Amino acid sequence: MSWMPEVIADNSGKWAGNGLRFATRDEALRNVADLVGRWSAVRDWRVVESPDPVNYAWRKGQLVRLENDIEAKA
Repeated sequence: MSWMPEVIADNSGKWAGNGLRFATRDEALRNVADLVGRWSAVRDWRVVESPDPVNYAWRKGQLVRLENDIEAKA
């Protein structure tokens, strides 16, 4: 299980994700907050659970892509 950020950034009302999956809800919230701060078109945002594997993390204030399971657990 992982957590994914999603936004609505147009008039369609459809949720869109960016393929980033985080180990914790807090990391996903941090990512969506970062995105909202940079995009002016975001109308709404949320963080939802995903069955996808974790592929990103926040480390020392930086977004880091995880290459394997060992990194995801670190």
